[in-house]
Amino acid sequence: MDDIQQILQSMMREAVSPTTAAVALAVIGLNIHFGYTGLLNIGQSAFMLFGAYGFAIMVDQGHSMWLGVVVGLLLAFVFALVLGVPTLKLRGDYLAIVTISAAEIVRYVGRSVGYEWLFNLTGGAQGIPGSHYRGPFADLSFFPSGDTTLLAFNYHDVAGGSTLVRLVGWLIVIGLIWLTVRIGRGRMGLAGAARTATIAALVVVTALVIFFLVPVGAQNTGVNGWWFTFVAWLLVAAGLVVVLGLTRSPWGRALRGVREDEDAMRSLGKNVFAIKMQALVIGGLFGAAGGMMYVLPTAVQPDALGRNMTFFCYTSLLLGGAATIWGPVLGSLIFWVGRVAIIGISNTYLSSSDYIDVMNGQQTSQFAFIVIGVALMLLVIFRPQGILGDKRELRFNV
Repeated sequence: MDDIQQILQSMMREAVSPTTAAVALAVIGLNIHFGYTGLLNIGQSAFMLFGAYGFAIMVDQGHSMWLGVVVGLLLAFVFALVLGVPTLKLRGDYLAIVTISAAEIVRYVGRSVGYEWLFNLTGGAQGIPGSHYRGPFADLSFFPSGDTTLLAFNYHDVAGGSTLVRLVGWLIVIGLIWLTVRIGRGRMGLAGAARTATIAALVVVTALVIFFLVPVGAQNTGVNGWWFTFVAWLLVAAGLVVVLGLTRSPWGRALRGVREDEDAMRSLGKNVFAIKMQALVIGGLFGAAGGMMYVLPTAVQPDALGRNMTFFCYTSLLLGGAATIWGPVLGSLIFWVGRVAIIGISNTYLSSSDYIDVMNGQQTSQFAFIVIGVALMLLVIFRPQGILGDKRELRFNV
């Protein structure tokens, strides 16, 4: 049971991690591109890199943090224009090839050592250490010094943290989730505001029980501390509100129209190119903001934000459900937490343990991606709309 508890602790830490929130923010932007507009953009990592480099270089060179934020967003805006003007008339595979090529160009330029002035800015393949630019952001923290554990009253305080307490707790969690799903599907006779309020209350209670069973502690202000986590998830919440407002506006309906039938939109007098460009810019700005938050607890390393990151974002989006509000966040949580769970289980039970020894520590990380890839293929085959998606939202020709 102690091994399982350690795996659960790792999963919970990853769930609330600022890097998970940063990826969720980038996936929200990708959802605007692919989910709502039908743009097969395989270069979201380039927007993240521009945001990260703009922010880190400005602070590293002694400029204001706020100027760094503006420069990072401005670089993403300019990149969207430069990328979109010649390519947004392309569709499907052609657009995908161009965008992934553009993202690779950005990555190779970032890791280039051919020009001394560029190397002095970007640090080449080694990148820019986080200690060079995270200081001003950490100084903004209004959290007290020291460490904090979410839900200080937890399973340790009941019967000495016995196994029975934890088993009963997880049974309660399963029951709460089952009840929430039934209410969400209209099976319990509730409707309207009453159903929304009940679901919200059940979600809060479920979260509290989970934190009771898996307490998470960290520094209030520090690398991966609560200050970083608070700001990252606050930006995710703000992004969801913005996307909710945009997609329910006439502009959001225009996005869906472009996604489903460009020619019909042109026949109605709509400027399809302008709508696509607007979507590319807005989604790219979300990606840049996600890139800034992603590198704050770590470092700006170009290969860490390469094409793999774009595919991780697509995996998260497809898991949660494209063209949904909550899909990007749910998909990001499932992807990153699931990866940590698979690695933890493999390290505990399949790698140099008392149970079986079939792989080493390095192989367990690769094994996690194999399992995730197989799960994604099964999802695409049996539920292509994702967990929260609607098949009707996928009836478009990208």
